[in-house]
Amino acid sequence: MNISEICIRRPVMTTLVTASLIAFGLFGYRLLAVAALPAVDFPTIQITATLPGASPETMGASVAGPIERALSTISGITSLTSTSALGTSSIVIQFDLNRNIDGAALDVQSALTVAARRLPIEMVTPPSFRKVNPADQPVIQISLVSSTLPISQVDDYGEITLAQQISQLPGVAQVLVFGQQKFAVRVQVDPVAAASRGISMEDVRTVLAKSNSNTPVGSISGMEAQQNTTLEASAAMLTAAEYRDVIAAYRNGVPVRLGEIANVVDDVENQLGANYYKNEKSIGLAIYKQSNGNTISIVDAIYDQLPRFRAQVPPSVKMACSPTARCRSAIRSRTCR
Repeated sequence: MNISEICIRRPVMTTLVTASLIAFGLFGYRLLAVAALPAVDFPTIQITATLPGASPETMGASVAGPIERALSTISGITSLTSTSALGTSSIVIQFDLNRNIDGAALDVQSALTVAARRLPIEMVTPPSFRKVNPADQPVIQISLVSSTLPISQVDDYGEITLAQQISQLPGVAQVLVFGQQKFAVRVQVDPVAAASRGISMEDVRTVLAKSNSNTPVGSISGMEAQQNTTLEASAAMLTAAEYRDVIAAYRNGVPVRLGEIANVVDDVENQLGANYYKNEKSIGLAIYKQSNGNTISIVDAIYDQLPRFRAQVPPSVKMACSPTARCRSAIRSRTCR
């Protein structure tokens, strides 16, 4: 007696078994994890070093070079690639597939500590590194655009308000900000006006460094040590209008203010980089998932939280979000509400 004969002789049992298989199949289908590509983790670490104003040649010779020589002592490196641009250097290290990424990160940290002694003293921000997957792409992108607010203020909403909250969602590995436009005060010295007053560029730099200080001044204790008062004397300046009144030098007993020899304006740190959305300068947030995260669940969680995110930014800041090409075929079509 074969299985076909059993099914013919017992039609009721056959119907029940078939219905059970269909029901369990539909239930299991809803629990299947869906991803555009399989999860593959390459032990890769990216190092970023910044020195504002330095040329690519200076970054390559004075910053990337010492770091590369310190990294060459680490075992298990298959490739080491560095790219230097204006004021920044990026070094990508890829290790053997059998190398533990956590152990490799400790070796990289030790190498950066050794290389820090050979870096330029003007480098106030030490090099940083993060674990990356070169085959990974963002699952969704959010663009922030405003026609009325300064782009530096839109950057604050993107980096401080939204990026930190999105990175805390389950399954989100990191949120990268593209087209950063951090606020900065730009001092454009007029060389003719400065030279006529006998003021050099170094004098202006020294005055700016001394004027914008935010160091603690200590505290005052009472006679019987029962009262302690903290002193606050911050000289930090936040706008261009405050910098214009800074005294650059004294000539013939008359103060020469910075606004007389320079054009001081509110601007951004980097004028050469920008992110655009529909021909408008914008701030882009690229959201990456964890290696074991589910693309659909992460995108659905972000869409569900969009009303809360919108409530934390002004109405003049428009939010436009869209899945990337990698995961667009794996998630259902939705609009940014």
